[in-house]
Amino acid sequence: MKISLEECAKILKSVDNVVILLHHFPDGDTIGSGHALCKALQKLNKNVRVECADKIGKQYGFITKNFTFSDFEPDFVVAVDVADKRLLGSIADKYPNVDLCIDHHGTNTNYAKKTFVDAKSAAACEIVYELCKLLGGVDLLQAAALYTGISTDTGCFKYSNTTAKTHRIVADLMDMGIDYSEINRIMFDTKSVSRLQVEKDAINSIKYYCGGKVAIMTITKESRIKSGACDSELDGITGLPRTIEGVILGITIRERDDTNICKISARSNAPVSALDFCAKFGGGGHERAAGCEIKENKEKALELLSKAAQNMFEELGIK
Repeated sequence: MKISLEECAKILKSVDNVVILLHHFPDGDTIGSGHALCKALQKLNKNVRVECADKIGKQYGFITKNFTFSDFEPDFVVAVDVADKRLLGSIADKYPNVDLCIDHHGTNTNYAKKTFVDAKSAAACEIVYELCKLLGGVDLLQAAALYTGISTDTGCFKYSNTTAKTHRIVADLMDMGIDYSEINRIMFDTKSVSRLQVEKDAINSIKYYCGGKVAIMTITKESRIKSGACDSELDGITGLPRTIEGVILGITIRERDDTNICKISARSNAPVSALDFCAKFGGGGHERAAGCEIKENKEKALELLSKAAQNMFEELGIK
C-alpha cells in the first residue's frame, strides 16, 4: 500500500522497537538515510537499531561512530533506499516481512506492507530529510548523514538527478554547520590503499565494445580478497567506465563470493538508458544508474552483457 510521508511519520511515532534495514553493498545514501532516521526515532525515546547484510566501510565512520545499538526483538521493520527485497542480501530471510519502505527508486517492487516512494528525489536522504522534520527536526549529526547520502548519490551534485530541490535541502544542511568540505574530501578525494589496488585491477580488466561506446569492467573476488577491501570501500567505483572519453554505457561486473553470481552496475549517458539495459536482466534503478544480478560466472556475464549492449545500440541506431 502506498502512503504519504505524513502517514509515514504518524506510523513511526506510534511504534516502538524498530529495526531499520539497509541494502547490501551499502552506499552513502542507504547509510545516511538509515542512520538519520534512526537518530530521529531515538530522539523520540524509541528502541532502534540499523542492520545491514554487509560491513559498512570505514570511510563512513564519522557517521556510524555516533551510534550504539541494543539487542531487542523488533516490532516494526523499516527499509530505506531498498527498491527490491532481494537487495537486503543475507538478512532478507531474517526479516520476511517489511512493514514500511522509504525509497526513491521508481522501480520499487512494493514488497513492503506500506511504501513511500518519490522517484523525483535524487536520494533517499532527501525524503528522510523531510520525514525527520515531521518527526521533530534535524540535528547536526543527522544533517551530516543526510548530506553524505545526497552528495554521494548525486556524484557531488554533478549527476543529472540533481535538482533545485536538492540544492535547497543541501543549503539548509550546510546552514546547520556541517563540515561539508571534510565530508566531500572523505567521500571523493580519499581512497584507501586496498581500494586503489582493486581499482588498478579493475581498470586493467576493461574491455570495449560498439566502437568504444561501451566499456565493461570486472571486479573479481580474487582482487577483493587480495587487497583486503570491503564492499563499502568500493562505493563509487562502478562509475569509472563511464568516465572514459567516448563511452556512453559503462558496465561493471562485480564477482560475488559465490563466483557463479555477478552483481552488475550500469551507468549511462544520453541517449542510452541504464535502467532499460538492466531491465533486460530483471534489474532496476534510475535512467542513468541501474543494476541487476546475473547468475553466471564473470566470463559468461561478460558475454551476455556485451551482446545485450550491442543489440541495444543496434535498436537505438547508435553506430
